Amino acid sequence: LDWWHADRYCEQRFAQLLFEPQDSEQASFSKLLQSHHIRGSVWLNERDGVLHKPKWRRDHIVPVLVFRDKTDTKYVKVLSDFPALPAVTACAHLQWDTRTQEIATIFSYAVPTFFNEFQLRGFVDEEGFVRFALIVHGHHSPYLPVFRADGQWHHFCVTWQQENGTWSIYADGKRRASASGLCAVGLSAPQAIYSQGTFIIGQDQDSLGGTFTEKESFSGNITDLHIWQKVLGAEQIEKVRSCWVVEQDLVFGWSSNALEVESTVQEVTAQFLCPGPVEECRVFEVGSSGFSYASCLQSLPFICRYRKDAYWQLKKAQLESSHSLISRVNMLAERTVNVQDWTSMSDAQDMNLSVALGALDVLATVLRKRETPVLESSDLLAVLQLLKQVSDVEVQEGEELEMLEPLGQYYVEVTELILGEQNIETWSSISQVIKGPMAVVELCNRMVSHLAPLLTAGRTKVTIQHRNVGLRRVMVKNMWFGYGSLQRCLSGAGSSAVFQDEAASDGGQKYLSTTVGTAVISSTLLSDYQEISTSVRYRLQHRVQVPWGGAWMVISMFFLCFLVHVSPDAGGMWSTAGCSVVTSLPDSTACFCNHTTNFAVLLQVYEMQQRTTKEELTLQTLTFIGCGVSFCALIVTFILFLAVGVPKSERTTVHKNLIFALAAAEALLMFSELAKTNQVVCFTITAFLHLFFMAAFSWMLVEGLLLWSKVVAVNMSEDRRMKFYYVTGWGLPVVIVGVTLATSFNKYVADNHCWLNVQTNVIWAFVGPVLFILAVNTFVLFRVVMVTVSSARRRSKMLTPNSSLENQIGIQIWATAKPILVLLPVLGLTWVCGVLVHLSIIWAYVFIVLNSLQ
Repeated sequence: LDWWHADRYCEQRFAQLLFEPQDSEQASFSKLLQSHHIRGSVWLNERDGVLHKPKWRRDHIVPVLVFRDKTDTKYVKVLSDFPALPAVTACAHLQWDTRTQEIATIFSYAVPTFFNEFQLRGFVDEEGFVRFALIVHGHHSPYLPVFRADGQWHHFCVTWQQENGTWSIYADGKRRASASGLCAVGLSAPQAIYSQGTFIIGQDQDSLGGTFTEKESFSGNITDLHIWQKVLGAEQIEKVRSCWVVEQDLVFGWSSNALEVESTVQEVTAQFLCPGPVEECRVFEVGSSGFSYASCLQSLPFICRYRKDAYWQLKKAQLESSHSLISRVNMLAERTVNVQDWTSMSDAQDMNLSVALGALDVLATVLRKRETPVLESSDLLAVLQLLKQVSDVEVQEGEELEMLEPLGQYYVEVTELILGEQNIETWSSISQVIKGPMAVVELCNRMVSHLAPLLTAGRTKVTIQHRNVGLRRVMVKNMWFGYGSLQRCLSGAGSSAVFQDEAASDGGQKYLSTTVGTAVISSTLLSDYQEISTSVRYRLQHRVQVPWGGAWMVISMFFLCFLVHVSPDAGGMWSTAGCSVVTSLPDSTACFCNHTTNFAVLLQVYEMQQRTTKEELTLQTLTFIGCGVSFCALIVTFILFLAVGVPKSERTTVHKNLIFALAAAEALLMFSELAKTNQVVCFTITAFLHLFFMAAFSWMLVEGLLLWSKVVAVNMSEDRRMKFYYVTGWGLPVVIVGVTLATSFNKYVADNHCWLNVQTNVIWAFVGPVLFILAVNTFVLFRVVMVTVSSARRRSKMLTPNSSLENQIGIQIWATAKPILVLLPVLGLTWVCGVLVHLSIIWAYVFIVLNSLQ
């Protein structure tokens, strides 16, 4: 089969095309294939992404102009009024007559003032290449090779723009030549191609619309000529090459009605084979154990690869199957539609619209009327295989498009029937083959593209719905899967571990579960049948039931915007990448995502610490009193440092800076609750709280460094040390706060109080540096205690050499306890208790008291 049919054959049987073997396995694998009499090239799967077979592109019926021989009579005139062209692109498919090597004119455009206004000419060189030259305003580009004169169809585009006289020639999707300065004369700027001219295909005009010569005429076949008044980019040229028309700025589109054809020029209608965007696919060379590429349309052997666990699950489903569903479907269809079992190894057949419609009609009827609504594993696999086949149907030109809408109706109905709650266990039984029901979402996404031909100027919207599942096609493909369809299957056991990492927690919550809290929607934007990505804003209604259990508990619910990346049969993976909550209300959540995909809102449930209103009030009161006492003590200490005339030293300078930073932070903290109603004031207070608390901790770090320099090691002069201390104490906090504001301005403040947002990573702009400082100061304290204890031991032996063992132990204990009690608050180590607050309310009281006394 060709690559696309081979890939589809394997996918419909829940397998994949063979992946590239590892280097160490290539030789043995090649021998294995040879032992099974497989020779030559074998198709390989593409690791970099799925190759999508271009729909509606292969069979393209177009009028072809046949210029059988070079004559001075055969011509075709374009019946179109041309405007002035400051830029132009002309594209066509061409079949060159290999019998002649003389110069030929593919087309010429003449105006009354200039006969060689815009022209494309070519000839076959001695090496067998067709060389093109572009003429604008009579100025001639060099003849350059563009494609081989092999008698095959080739696609070409020529572009030119007035600015700098830049021109390019493309052949078969690749740029073959490019330069600037065409038609530039001296210092004068190039002129636009003049309007109201005569465009002739196949002849050079030596007068306006006439005076042709045989030796310069064209011999060969030409079709699909289009002209734009702009320069097309490489991507647009590739689309044109694949028989798509770029409508914007189109001056002339290929049509028999817009041509005046001379009687001896033969005009035929031909089925034209358009190239696809990917023409070569990877193959494994059996025997040579190497890799190469072959045309994707070539028929080659292929191998379907199963994962072992999936294969054994398929075999188990096959052995346990009663085949009742398939039998009933084929019996009801009276042999007009043959729905095969998924175990069938018959050749892959293309399904047309009529067969697909009949198959889904019968299948929907059987599923509707089943006595036992629960499907067997083999039945569900058979239904999924049929849905895969229908989603791969190619709508051919000339088919009755009125069949598309009922096809969509039956497809949605069958999808809704197999997503029923009663089939949860069946989905679980084939979990290694199909990773959950999100595979159905992907199939519906493929299916909905078939509804595109139904859209016309008079009908701009198609909507299909069956209970909890629906399709909608406007300029975008929209699908929704109701809460009851996917919620239970996607919220099954084992999923919570995946979602817990996305949890938002303030440390006072115990994670309980994650569940799908809304319908699942899928949105894709199409342009010329090709997917393009765009941002999307959506609002989903909450549909959740929180399990309360046997006892009362306080529940905290977070609604988060999630998207799911899906591959057919692979289930999917939830992620918040590119998505954020815009607004969250009790009954709905609005989300913004920077690209289109499958969306849902997930509910994360947490058990809160069971604090009573009295306990919360007590904590708030203690916090205010503690901060007030601490603030007063700090102010008094600061005044004493200034008034008493304490000798100036490193230590007093560091103390004063620490006192100022801590006093400012605690003063702001006491009054921050009053500012939370004003968004601007609250934001400002949060920024200054962040700055002064960071400064306080930075000066605590300086206290530790100063202590280290005095007790453990001295390695810097006093002047240099103070400069370093000021940079650390004030410079570092300013940098941290500035960078945080610059990178997370919109996510900086929490929703309910004036402090950093704990729902995002912003909180780590405070917690991260604090943890680092506490770790450094803990190490400093440990080293200082060791030095102090050692000094005390030596002093004790020198002063009281005959003292008892009990006295020596007592002296050492006091030598240990004294620096710890003095240095714990100075170094800020009492803040370690904050890590333990979520364990018990007692730690909250301890934390408040200790930091009030700092």
